[in-house]
Amino acid sequence: MSNTINTSVYAFMGGTFDPIHNGHLRTALEIRDWLNVGQVALMPSKVPVHRQQPGAESGQRLAMVEAAVAAEPGLCAEAREILSEKPSYTVLTLESLRAELGDKAPICMILGMDAYLSLPGWDRWQELLKLAHIVVVTRPGWVYQPDKAMQAFTRAHEVTDKQRLLTAPAGQVIFHELTPLAISATQIRTLVSQGNSPRYLLPDSVWQYIQQQQLYGCKLI
Repeated sequence: MSNTINTSVYAFMGGTFDPIHNGHLRTALEIRDWLNVGQVALMPSKVPVHRQQPGAESGQRLAMVEAAVAAEPGLCAEAREILSEKPSYTVLTLESLRAELGDKAPICMILGMDAYLSLPGWDRWQELLKLAHIVVVTRPGWVYQPDKAMQAFTRAHEVTDKQRLLTAPAGQVIFHELTPLAISATQIRTLVSQGNSPRYLLPDSVWQYIQQQQLYGCKLI
């Protein structure tokens, strides 16, 4: 098998990153190594459409992502949604990427299983695979329980060979099992609001930024 890095592939993982933590970073890095791509971009949303509004402002969340990846060349921060004047609809983000990268570049969007199964509630969700591939990150022992719409969607598009994602611009779904770190942004926000330290759950640079900006009810610890 070739060890050549697939520099033509754009892989990204979106989210609120409120705040970004080591679970996000480890997932992105393992997917980068598994796909053998140059980088995975971490793309914070500006105004999340399908969940409650973040505790930190969009610029602050972007700054935390930038701080988190500064020392890791395999990861980068992507400000596309933050800078856009449009709502953070994934289909609009993918259209923007496709317009920039052209029709032939493979685009891989990384989703957790919960997000994947919720796709029927997303705007123009049936168009997503016209614009990108989807890499679904699963946990050991996961149980796939789709509704009828997602069952048909997966059956029509699932592949098991990751090379299929690297040689076509869009159209495939692949499941990849990781052992995620048991860390959540909610857990971190709760610790901070209670005056406790979240150190070792997220990069020190992000924790320093939270303290400097006094985010999530933080009082300097």
